[in-house]
Amino acid sequence: QVQLVESGGGLVQAGDSLRLSCAASGRTFSSVAMGWFRQAPGKEREFVAAISGSGGSTYYADFVKGRFTISRDNLKNTVYLQMNSLKSEDTAVYYCAARHAGALISSRYGEYDYWGQGTQVTVSS
Repeated sequence: QVQLVESGGGLVQAGDSLRLSCAASGRTFSSVAMGWFRQAPGKEREFVAAISGSGGSTYYADFVKGRFTISRDNLKNTVYLQMNSLKSEDTAVYYCAARHAGALISSRYGEYDYWGQGTQVTVSS
């Protein structure tokens, strides 16, 4: 069982930056692929970024390439999402997700087994 706790959301202006963190429980964190998803009001949850257990592979949605960076610190059991040049359309609840140990990196919502409670990001224009 993996528990995920996100933090770092807030209200910012367009063009600002935020860093989200996701702290994970469990002893096999370095073998767990992690992802960030987001859900805006009235919209479906969508993929943002993912990272392999080692951190050696990353994958991004087209709409965040060049602006967001996913990273992880396996000693701290934490994954991060650095968000730069934020836009009003980035406003959403951001969720951290984990696959089961040993699974490969994925952008598919249904392939993630554990989810955090979400953190709100609001970008004012």
